[in-house]
Amino acid sequence: MNKAIKRKQQLVAYGFILPFFVVFATMFIVPLAYSGYLSLFAHTLVGGLKFVAFGNYVRAFEDSAFLFGLGRTALILLIQVPIMLGFALFFALALDSGRARGSKAIRLLIFLPFAVPGVVAVLMWGYIYGQNFGLTGQIARGLGLPPTNFLSDSLVLFSIMNIITWAFVGYNMIILYAALKSIPPELHEAAEIDGASQLRLAWSVKIPMIRPAILLTVIFSIIGSFQIFNEPKLLVELSPTAIPQGFTPNFYAFNLAFVNQDVNYAAAIAFLLGFVIMIVSYVVQLSMQKKEHRS
Repeated sequence: MNKAIKRKQQLVAYGFILPFFVVFATMFIVPLAYSGYLSLFAHTLVGGLKFVAFGNYVRAFEDSAFLFGLGRTALILLIQVPIMLGFALFFALALDSGRARGSKAIRLLIFLPFAVPGVVAVLMWGYIYGQNFGLTGQIARGLGLPPTNFLSDSLVLFSIMNIITWAFVGYNMIILYAALKSIPPELHEAAEIDGASQLRLAWSVKIPMIRPAILLTVIFSIIGSFQIFNEPKLLVELSPTAIPQGFTPNFYAFNLAFVNQDVNYAAAIAFLLGFVIMIVSYVVQLSMQKKEHRS
């Protein structure tokens, strides 16, 4: 009797989770498998669609546009991500110290840019960057200075880094701030009784305690860096010569699929991008875990 009841309970439980698995398979597994299937074929002038196995993947490693896009993403990881997370950590620690007046309002103001839709944020910054019509150009002319073209070939990547930093500092700050609030107050009190300053308290107590949250923000930032799309897609209208089709790997895959109509090669690029994200994320996670064990 008990076995029959347990079987019924298990069937009911599986019935509750079945819709999730159906949706998950329909929206994720099936499209992923189909993309992998497409990546193994290529359109040729003679013969039409042809099975090329991993030919598209080999082609990607010889594609300068794709490799330059990865190089730009690497610059973003090395320059923009540390600056963004540094600001996020600084603001989180400052708010957690309890010495900032109006901390609730400050927290809301820092987080507010993340609430702005990404397309709206890029369009807004595109107007600000405008050399002839934008805010920076108007200010420069008002001061009698030549306006700087922030969307030129040499500056557009750094302008995009600025947009991403502005948008995501608040998001990462909230994650780190929530982690700081989970630290037992007894640790703060013990460190303060021992005469630790706020700087020493942050460096020796708070930051080590929130390393998992810092790792989480790093992983999210890595994934986000490889997924950059809105910024080049919208700014290319203002600066078409500075933003090529392969500006970022994600933007390149979009152009291959919907502009060049090469969905097979675009699928291979997308799969390679996913593998690169997994490898970089794993290496970063492994290195941070090793540092944590050593300390």
